[in-house]
Amino acid sequence: MSDKKGMAKRWWRVLPLLFLMYAIANIDRNNIGFGFEGMEKDLGIGATYAGLAAGIFFFGYMILQIPGGHLAKKWSAKKFIALSLTAWGIAATCMGFVHNLPMLLTIRFLIGVTEGGVWTATLILISKWFPLKERARANAIFIMCTPLAAIIMSPMSGFLLDKFGWRGMFIIEGMLPFIFIPFWIWLLSENPNEAKWISKEERDYLNKAISEDQKDEEQTSDSFKDVFKNKSFWLLIGFYFLIQMGFYGFSLWLPTITKQLSGEGDTLVGFLTALPWLASIVGLILFPRYSDKHDKRKGPIALSVGGGATFLLLSALLGNINPTISFICLIVCMGFLLGYLGIFWVIPPKILPDKVVGSALGIINISGAIGSFLGPFLVGWIKSVTGLAMSGMFLLVAVLYIATFLILLVKERKSDITVHTTNLEYENTVKSLK
Repeated sequence: MSDKKGMAKRWWRVLPLLFLMYAIANIDRNNIGFGFEGMEKDLGIGATYAGLAAGIFFFGYMILQIPGGHLAKKWSAKKFIALSLTAWGIAATCMGFVHNLPMLLTIRFLIGVTEGGVWTATLILISKWFPLKERARANAIFIMCTPLAAIIMSPMSGFLLDKFGWRGMFIIEGMLPFIFIPFWIWLLSENPNEAKWISKEERDYLNKAISEDQKDEEQTSDSFKDVFKNKSFWLLIGFYFLIQMGFYGFSLWLPTITKQLSGEGDTLVGFLTALPWLASIVGLILFPRYSDKHDKRKGPIALSVGGGATFLLLSALLGNINPTISFICLIVCMGFLLGYLGIFWVIPPKILPDKVVGSALGIINISGAIGSFLGPFLVGWIKSVTGLAMSGMFLLVAVLYIATFLILLVKERKSDITVHTTNLEYENTVKSLK
């Protein structure tokens, strides 16, 4: 096996498992967008309560953010996620058996609880396998699970909705975690030192590179009191609150908006809804690639979010004038909007002490969960008043523009110089081996 092939192994061994795991989480989290119409009719609830059911997930999602990050850091991210897979599979399947609004809200809340610590635990797993210089790309590949899940979920949910109704859709898609759990347990290693399949050269490189990334830990406090005094930490919290409010307010109502713009049936709407998510893959590739190549973080994030806001505004303005052009603007909007995601999670470890970064990531994710609740709920309320989910997009545009401004104010303290040095050392080592 060549050194180059050995170096590539973690990219196709670790990331696909993380990718598939969180793609399943996204399906079970977001398929409610396809069930809105049927649930409103069968359960006798309006758009406001449908939005509440979508958003209450994120109240449950907050509960395990900090404990989950702590357990993943101190115990085992792999085992924590395995337990979460089991729990959210049970809760997601139960969505097919709800018969009233209280049951619906309770089950959605529990899905949020059981998925709550998985995001932070996954980011910690990535940090064990990919040094800072590679992490924006690694994060972006992992985060592509979001659009991929939507690309798969949209036509699948539309088809299941036509064939089995919203209850059958929830039950069938809720079984996916149980199919995946054996692969997660058998194929994933917690870190390079536990992996039997990794080469010695790759293991040594990773241990040295990640050790270099953490050197600043010795010069920073590990007290949460000092973390809370960091203005950039609060700016990250504000940014993530607003970006998640904008993103989930848009994405969870996307099937409804697509149906209103196209006037088509569920199956075709499912295929049309996949198009914006296909566009998002382009953004998830291009923005992080530029970010890693030029060691720039804030600028690409601002361009991603600000560009997404601009095309969402154009779509909202054109909705009643030209539905086709309006939908094209939605596609381009998503192409911009998710581009920030792989880059954003590189910033917190650069400005926060390593010993508390797991819990700090949980706090940032809690702020995002609150925004994720407000976005779908407020769009649902605006739809109940105006009759059009598209009307709520104007609020989301304002939110996204504010988020763009906040990210530009963040000050990154840690330098990537050590990462450049480590990669240069590795390249020299490989050349000498050859």
